[in-house]
Amino acid sequence: MVGGAVRDRMLGLPVRERDWVVVGALPEELERQGYLPVGREFPVFLHPVTHEEYALARLERKVGPGYRGFTTQFSPQVTLEEDLKRRDLTINAMAESDAGELIDPYGGQADLAAHVLRHVSDSFIEDPVRVLRAARFAARFAGRGFRIADETLELMRRMTASGEVSALVPERVWQETERALAEEHPEVFFATLRECGALKVIYPEIDALYGVPQPPKWHPEIDTGVHVMLALACAARARASTTVRFAVLMHDLGKARTPPELWPRHHGHEEAGVPLIEAVADRLKVPGTHRELAILAAREHTRVHRALELHPETVLKLLQECDAFRRPGRFAELLQACEADARGRAGLEAEPYPQASYLRAALEAAAAVTLSEAERRGLKGPAIGEEMRRRRLAALSALKAAVPAA
Repeated sequence: MVGGAVRDRMLGLPVRERDWVVVGALPEELERQGYLPVGREFPVFLHPVTHEEYALARLERKVGPGYRGFTTQFSPQVTLEEDLKRRDLTINAMAESDAGELIDPYGGQADLAAHVLRHVSDSFIEDPVRVLRAARFAARFAGRGFRIADETLELMRRMTASGEVSALVPERVWQETERALAEEHPEVFFATLRECGALKVIYPEIDALYGVPQPPKWHPEIDTGVHVMLALACAARARASTTVRFAVLMHDLGKARTPPELWPRHHGHEEAGVPLIEAVADRLKVPGTHRELAILAAREHTRVHRALELHPETVLKLLQECDAFRRPGRFAELLQACEADARGRAGLEAEPYPQASYLRAALEAAAAVTLSEAERRGLKGPAIGEEMRRRRLAALSALKAAVPAA
């Protein structure tokens, strides 16, 4: 047994899946025993009963840029130690025999105890995905006090400076990003990428937010990049979905477009962020659900923040333009993203956000409005819609009157 299963067991974490390395065997031997071959570039097999992955021990040799620029060698002569050496971090380069014996040739157990994320060997620099993986593990284990070793961070800087990170394929960038967004501290992923210079290469739109000031009255942290990371941390604490977390990450991109002479105000940043979100989504092939919510949050977060000040007509318009009647689930996600934005400010993380409960109540009140068959008689087309609108406005007016804070 190798990799994450060994690491997580030693950390006292639940083991979700187990991976195995097979030493001293040929593919035909596994197939004769009923293992199902699934690997495209190197021999990986599924166990006929457990369906766990069994991979033949292998070596890799760098022949070109990017994470696809490798040739793979496998044979019965490849040792377990050689297989483990090609892995990224020492904590992921441990193995355990059926008898429970720990095989740890690169010091993974010591690094686990020291809470250090350290590269196994200098071959780390050959695969740019390892920059993303190291940042993701930093996000996963930040709450346990783990940090990236200085020498590993230096390798990550060298990989960025050499252009190796630029060779990352979009699909893999998004795959690692979505995994990182799901971690306990996703903000650490982006902070790590920024520390090694990779954020500017992979996510220039986010990197551009750092150094852009906001009004201190509303944003004590001032810096927009800092604010976005605080908001992302709030979304993670609320256990929001990765769709919501991505929306929070994207919601203020437009502030980087504000001319410096207008700082710290950012009039129109909501709409200015939309083409930037579309550029990120196109480049990385981001799923449509993530793209849609991110654009909605960028456009509407300011109006949602002002919900208690809005007239019933404007509230109804907001609900309609957010398609809240047909897609209440997405509207709920928008409110969650806006709440994270509001709380993602230095010293204001625990502030109440009554706007969310007010707009949820507004949607419920407006959606409850109906017209019976008898009431529809004598009304045609636009007149039915106008009557529904009149009744919804009455319901929203009653709600506003009943909420003192509104």
